[in-house]
Amino acid sequence: MLLAIDIGNTDIVFGVNDDQQWIHQFRISSSFSQRSQDYEAQLRLLFLENSLKLSDIHQIIVSCVVPDLRAIIKDMSVTMFGIQPMMVGPEMYDKLNMEILSPYEIGTDLVCNATYAYYTYQQTCLVVDFGTALTFTVVSGEGKILGVSIAPGLKTAVKSLFSNTAQLPEVPLSMPESAIGTNTVHAIQAGILWGYVGMVKEMIYQIKLEVGQECKVLATGGLSSILTPLRSEFDEVDKTLTLNGLKIIASL
Repeated sequence: MLLAIDIGNTDIVFGVNDDQQWIHQFRISSSFSQRSQDYEAQLRLLFLENSLKLSDIHQIIVSCVVPDLRAIIKDMSVTMFGIQPMMVGPEMYDKLNMEILSPYEIGTDLVCNATYAYYTYQQTCLVVDFGTALTFTVVSGEGKILGVSIAPGLKTAVKSLFSNTAQLPEVPLSMPESAIGTNTVHAIQAGILWGYVGMVKEMIYQIKLEVGQECKVLATGGLSSILTPLRSEFDEVDKTLTLNGLKIIASL
């Protein structure tokens, strides 16, 4: 089996794939610890609870956008599984047969997203990733990453508002029916969530306009299902899209 590890700014996602599907996915907070032993203990427990054997894992691939965790998770993989993980990064982009924009600047998660889009559709694609940051990655039908746009993610926006105002509470991220708030919680939800619906629609429109050709629009990220009015904008919504990109890279 393949163990794909997507290390983001909020969570580390561990996906176990049996070559047919993702049979298990686990999340551990990215700020859980600064010691590889702690992540190992937590992952061992998750494997035990789900009747998985360490010996079931024969390949590990890692995408990491948190530099401090790169060596920690790499050490955990070697100690726990006895496997040297494949680390997604500029040193191995040549094997992707893609043209990577600013290879030492672009996040490896965005490269994984672009890889999935390119190898799956073979046409110009826009991947919208609703994570800690809201990102828009454009890849051409020839496998060239044309560019990326970045905005604060939904949780980041809510946290910023809550942290910098004295009387506004932190609110749950659920889509309100009305854009006109009738109480404080509703007002914040309306302003942020309906505001993000408008922003995403406008970004999709502008990107399609600039690309000037048919463009598949894909959505991923843990918050991709919250903005329900956007569903018609996407050709595919898949929370495992980044993991699928990792799986493709591991197979090349």
